Amino acid sequence: MKHTLPITLAMVILFILAQIIGLLVVERYAQQALPLGIQPPEFDEQTSFIPLFSIILVVTIITLILIHFRLGWLWKFWFFISVFITLTVALGAFIPEIFAVLLAVILTAAKIFHPSRFFHNLPELFIYAGLAAVFVPVLSVLSISVLLIILAVYDAIAVWKTKHMVSMAKFQAKQKLFAGFYIPYKKKAAILGGGDIGFPLLFSAVLLRHFGWPAAVLGIVLSAAALLLLLLLSKKNRFYPAMPFLAAGCFIALGIVSIF
Repeated sequence: MKHTLPITLAMVILFILAQIIGLLVVERYAQQALPLGIQPPEFDEQTSFIPLFSIILVVTIITLILIHFRLGWLWKFWFFISVFITLTVALGAFIPEIFAVLLAVILTAAKIFHPSRFFHNLPELFIYAGLAAVFVPVLSVLSISVLLIILAVYDAIAVWKTKHMVSMAKFQAKQKLFAGFYIPYKKKAAILGGGDIGFPLLFSAVLLRHFGWPAAVLGIVLSAAALLLLLLLSKKNRFYPAMPFLAAGCFIALGIVSIF
């Protein structure tokens, strides 16, 4: 086991909380408009995996350029804007927009300028809910399934072959601005990348949209079980791609939903 059992369980609990919050936010925005005048992108539901994966590649390339030229200050600026917008969307599902904006500014500033275990992970619980609220309306069961397959393959290549995903994780950790959950302990740290939180959430949110809450909860349970299995089987001082495991949990959930 890569991390201690308490740290492993804490990571899985954070993952589950982020998924639940995400589903609640997505459900609220099915009945109301997004804040800040934001509109879901005009993608075709059946082929939206193409532009979405293209966006992921562009973001990855930009991040690698920032790493190469050591532009940490630019990463902080980009990170601030991204966190602020997604937090505003997530919080705006429950409170008036002006208060959502103010609270998002406070949490984003605390996360970036006063990094700690609490102020890092608290906003992370809501960030992916904001992303899901924007992108779920343009995703079908087919498109999110294809996207998960592509991402599982890409994640395995990026971690085990090119290793650029490892470089990105180390860069973000060094900047103390890691996109994902980050739990330091005993001069070590347990991390779970933002994509490993966000994409299973997108899948469960699509299940919620098309099949209802029981299917969405099943998606959360099985993706969390897959994450727990990965953390229990992983070895110390090694990096693992989480998406193949998480995608497997999502597809098992989809198989059960399709049968029943």
